[in-house]
Amino acid sequence: MNLSLHHLVREPKIKQEKNPLLLLFHGYGSNEEDLFSFASELPEEYYVISARAPFDLMYGSYAWYAINFDADENKFSDIGQARASRDIIAGFIDELVANYPIDADNVTLIGFSQGCILSYAVALSYPEKVQRVVAMSGYLNTEMAVDDFTDNDVSKLKIFASHGTVDQVIPVDWARKSIPVLEELGINVTYKEYPVGHGVAPQNFYDFKNWLQS
Repeated sequence: MNLSLHHLVREPKIKQEKNPLLLLFHGYGSNEEDLFSFASELPEEYYVISARAPFDLMYGSYAWYAINFDADENKFSDIGQARASRDIIAGFIDELVANYPIDADNVTLIGFSQGCILSYAVALSYPEKVQRVVAMSGYLNTEMAVDDFTDNDVSKLKIFASHGTVDQVIPVDWARKSIPVLEELGINVTYKEYPVGHGVAPQNFYDFKNWLQS
């Protein structure tokens, strides 16, 4: 099956006519194996699909968009590449629904770090394709969304956002600032923090799993 993103699949243990989907997006410099290590722990009724980002950084590392440093060592994101990845993901969701017995009305994006930032952008841009987002160790960058995203109906979107309080890669403040913006758009947000760095605490994993099942 030749879809627009290379991906790994864990089929649901409990087969239905149409199964819900958990779509996993790794962070910068990682690959599709990273979050897929969780797959066996995720609820059995879901298709669990882990996608590889399109930009190759060599040696099994991939990115959803470039992160560049200027002369003063300020980090900045390549918004053009991020928007390209956003639309690749949107198309990929359609491909998955067309090629697997997936319920198009039950799609959850699970993103870590750069994958989280992209998941926000996809959900705000195409809320008709996404019902839930698990947004771990990232933040909202509205520049990556479509220009008129504020016209979209996001009232049905639900978000579980989490962050480590001692994250040395993406400051926890960036995550905290995202929450009121999302709430102002009318989105139902659950937000939790854990005493960890840039990673997924076991408790974080259990909390989002419980959130999915509630």
